Amino acid sequence: MLSRRNIILGIVGIVLIAVAVLGYGLFQELQKAASEDPLVWEEDIAAFEAQDRASPPPQDAIVFTGSSSIRFWDSLREDMAPIPVIRRGFGGAKLNDVLHYADRLVSAYNPRAVVVFAGSNDITPNSLKSPAQLLETYQAFVEKVREADSDLPIYYIAITPSLLRWSVWPDAQATNAAIKAYTDQVAGLHFIETSQALLGENGEPDPDNYLMDRLHLSEQGYAKWTEIVRGRLVADFPEYERAASKQP
Repeated sequence: MLSRRNIILGIVGIVLIAVAVLGYGLFQELQKAASEDPLVWEEDIAAFEAQDRASPPPQDAIVFTGSSSIRFWDSLREDMAPIPVIRRGFGGAKLNDVLHYADRLVSAYNPRAVVVFAGSNDITPNSLKSPAQLLETYQAFVEKVREADSDLPIYYIAITPSLLRWSVWPDAQATNAAIKAYTDQVAGLHFIETSQALLGENGEPDPDNYLMDRLHLSEQGYAKWTEIVRGRLVADFPEYERAASKQP
């Protein structure tokens, strides 16, 4: 019979192994997020494709793609109902990563529209791309996905403020302004502003809208995103609600 000491040592050993595995996984994610090489995300994109083979995604859906704020939006399907959605957010993706995999993340699904949230990982205190550079990348993304569908509606969710990256918020605002000016000039492109809903009365990010990491949205933050983003999509695609109302 195992002694109490051996049982405790066994439990401690299992916990240490689990922590080591999680720590290594986090280390890998951080390494990928820091890289400028889109190929570091190949396994993540291949995993989406394997998921599609195992469980085919809905037809005539709206694709949500981008970085971790899309990846962590676990309630997206329920939040957007009755609009069918495909969630394709991955890790600490940068805007160029989304561009690189646009064919496989967007065009492969022949979507009704695409919603993009990317660029926040390009504007950090340790790595700062210019508004002109990010605008050029976004323009390339638009051109790439519209090769398959020249009229594809594209919605860009503005880069959000965060407590962790508040020092570079003016740079993010400049990028948002550049992308909005571009979308205003091109038919079928849309800009969704959510930053004001995430700020407090003092004009700074409301901590209640963020997780403890001071970067990613909390449940309350996602609720505010849902109200704005879903409201915009329902207004632009009323046919989804009409179809749902006809179902028995």
